[in-house]
Amino acid sequence: MKKFHIHFFKNRKIYFSISLALIAIGLICNIFMGANLDIQFRGGAIVKYSYSGQIDTNEVASVAEEISGDSVDVRIYENVQNGGEASVNHVSISFVGNQAISLENQKEIQTALSEKYPNGNFQLVESSSVNPTMGQQFFTKCLIAVAVTFLLLVFYVALRFKKIGGASAGVMAIIALLHDVSIMYFVFVVFQLPINDTFIAVVLTILGYSLNNTIVVYDRVRENRKLMGPKTPVADLVDASINQTLTRSINTSLCTFVAIAAVYVVGIVYGLDSVSLFALPMMIGVAVGCYSSVCLAGPLYVMWQNHKEKKRRMAAEK
Repeated sequence: MKKFHIHFFKNRKIYFSISLALIAIGLICNIFMGANLDIQFRGGAIVKYSYSGQIDTNEVASVAEEISGDSVDVRIYENVQNGGEASVNHVSISFVGNQAISLENQKEIQTALSEKYPNGNFQLVESSSVNPTMGQQFFTKCLIAVAVTFLLLVFYVALRFKKIGGASAGVMAIIALLHDVSIMYFVFVVFQLPINDTFIAVVLTILGYSLNNTIVVYDRVRENRKLMGPKTPVADLVDASINQTLTRSINTSLCTFVAIAAVYVVGIVYGLDSVSLFALPMMIGVAVGCYSSVCLAGPLYVMWQNHKEKKRRMAAEK
């Protein structure tokens, strides 16, 4: 029986088209929906109250805007676990601006909501504020952290895989990682997840998983170069290497996906928003990272090596 073999380089246009289509859809969603920047990045304040019964977000927003004089964003979180006690409902009111919400205004909002919903039993849970300048500084530091990570990755790959064109291998790996970062950003846009420190944590984690899969492929390419000889076409060399590591890459990503899915389910069941907001994009990111390592990084590396070889032959003919 003939062994199953996928021609990744031959089918590269299909993979590139899929990625471009996803990015195009993400860009359209970003234009019409916009990113949901958390107060950590845009600055502002957030006040959270516990309540019982049913409330309307528009009515809550109207009360808060009348008292504060600023536009607000209201979100409701139902059945939130409260330290082992019975689950409660939370309503979160976000204010955009430079000033923190005073304790007096917090109490006024609580009183007004209690008057509007006599059986609501509103209680202040927490309040926090972030200056817009601090948010911009935090965002800048996050971008610097990602940029430094990319530079270190290129340097590492260039040193470790010097015999197979380490620098170019590193650059192609970074392009695949940029693809993963873009898709992760669009996931946050499509699902309207708040872009905050969780986003940065997800991105850096996915970069690690994706690069690990890419490194495995490059390592096999280096080994096969010795076994198959220098005259073997780069496309055949890379295709063979990806096929040999494909089962390992899929199994690793699948196990990680299942584990994170279990965490996501626990977060949803117990109302752990911080957990579920981290797990959902992580599940998608693990799948995207596996896809880019297998279907993008290898073909891009082959294209670059073929380009270099073509230039070398043209220079030799002159």
